[in-house]
Amino acid sequence: MAEKIAVLGAGSWGSVLANMLTENGHNVILWSRNKGQVEQLNNEHLNPRYMKDFVYSAKLKATTDMKAAVEGANVVLIVIPTKGLREVAKKLNTILTELHQKPLIIHATKGLEQNTYKRPSEMLSEDISPENRQAIVVLSGPSHAEDVAIKDMTAVTAACEDINSAKQAQKLFSNSYFRVYTNDDVIGAEFGAALKNIIAIGAGAIQGLGYHDNARAALITRGLAEIRRLGVAFGANPMTFIGLSGVGDLVVTATSKNSRNWRAGYQLGQGKNLQDVIANMGMVIEGVYTTKAAYELSRKRQVQMPITEALYHVLYEGEDIKTAISQLMDRDLTSENE
Repeated sequence: MAEKIAVLGAGSWGSVLANMLTENGHNVILWSRNKGQVEQLNNEHLNPRYMKDFVYSAKLKATTDMKAAVEGANVVLIVIPTKGLREVAKKLNTILTELHQKPLIIHATKGLEQNTYKRPSEMLSEDISPENRQAIVVLSGPSHAEDVAIKDMTAVTAACEDINSAKQAQKLFSNSYFRVYTNDDVIGAEFGAALKNIIAIGAGAIQGLGYHDNARAALITRGLAEIRRLGVAFGANPMTFIGLSGVGDLVVTATSKNSRNWRAGYQLGQGKNLQDVIANMGMVIEGVYTTKAAYELSRKRQVQMPITEALYHVLYEGEDIKTAISQLMDRDLTSENE
């Protein structure tokens, strides 16, 4: 059955998901703060800053008025960078109070909040009152917007402690090329989604330095080990990390030029400084901020995350990246299963 869905966030992923939901037969309104972006989406069906040359469905409507987007919506999909998530959630909460609505909340945000180290669902649960929402579902997995836009086969996870809400999200998004599985491990899904961006920066960096397949495979595998260690320390199911929101998302993000985190790492490996890389990208590089949060969190929880620690020293303390790699390789020898 067709649902009215509000999508908050018109970047590459938010706009492509909004377009897909529209093509799935739903009544979708896409919200953005940017008036020019909204006008171009409505009049030309284009979003060139984020999705060059991609033509959106004429049925997809965009607005700068969040209340207009949300009014009557059974589902609100939030696709906002972690840094801006609370601001949007608080505004949404005010609107939902005014409208007396209680929609299902789905988010596709990947990261950890600075200083508090909270996951997106924790942030949303704090800033959207229980009386203004149903469950909060996490949509996560190996899913570059560029590939979904061209209808490449994609599989993701809808994670929620309330499995019926996960199944509701599953039905909304699934179609002939986009397959959604369910999972009740929100902690694992969100840690996998956030921490893989750190490893993707490292994978891009080693390729930028000229290393080859062996190095990349080693980095991805050992990166997964430390992602799992931190997630399990917070109560995640270790099996989640060999699923779509774990190894699946890690592989695609750490091996593809469509990944902004990989591209950022590649530029670092070629000798560019972090500020220039951020300026060149023109979009939020979640892994840069997540590296800091994960490094600090791992030290608080006494979880060994050597790759994350090495990248933290490179990104935030100016350590030479070749030195950081040498120090990683020269650490005390240990068991793989330690």
